Amino acid sequence: MTMPFYVSPEQVMKDRADYARKGIARGRSLVAISATDGIVIVAENPSRTLYKISEIYDRIAFAGVGKYNEFEMLRIAGVRQADVKGYSFAREDVNARALANAYAQTLGQIFTHEMKPYEVEILVAQLGETPDDDELFHILYDGTVMDEEGFTVLGGLSEQVHESLGATYKPPIDRATAVRLGAAALTPADQAPLNAGALEVAYLDRARARRAFQRLKGPELDAVLAG
Repeated sequence: MTMPFYVSPEQVMKDRADYARKGIARGRSLVAISATDGIVIVAENPSRTLYKISEIYDRIAFAGVGKYNEFEMLRIAGVRQADVKGYSFAREDVNARALANAYAQTLGQIFTHEMKPYEVEILVAQLGETPDDDELFHILYDGTVMDEEGFTVLGGLSEQVHESLGATYKPPIDRATAVRLGAAALTPADQAPLNAGALEVAYLDRARARRAFQRLKGPELDAVLAG
């Protein structure tokens, strides 16, 4: 009788983590920055139809990096959960913390029990009354939740982008400055600056009472990048 092939749990988890990290690193990075007039999210994304950044609820945004089909399924599930909770209770009861915890449980279950983990990192951002009240929840492929302050970086060459942005981010800054800082941080050192055609930019507008999510594109984005 042959003995069954044995792999230690530690090795299985390590292999899954390595697989997910490599898949995410192959993609393009994304940054979210808290500014005086809102939360700015900038992603390197030349596609005009496949969005990395979307609205989940009134003052809550979602962003994902990695495999599009996987984080798009997570986005849709988050929208449904937010809509059901807002309809069943009150719109004010929908918050980023509960959504981040739900995403963490889902990704943790998939990472632990499925053969292949999701190759995604996601962001759930909620706009506060002031920049100090903003919430940026960065959720990793294994369900780990990180509560970031000021700014966060997802996917791609995240360490280099984080180092570049950390050296230039000096709050308080306005929305336009945050867009330019994000675009500059996403640009590799040996390449020309990214233009509007290579970027996806959205923001949560602090001046809006409910539907705070707005996209920035076309001539308006060109003007902001030009300074």
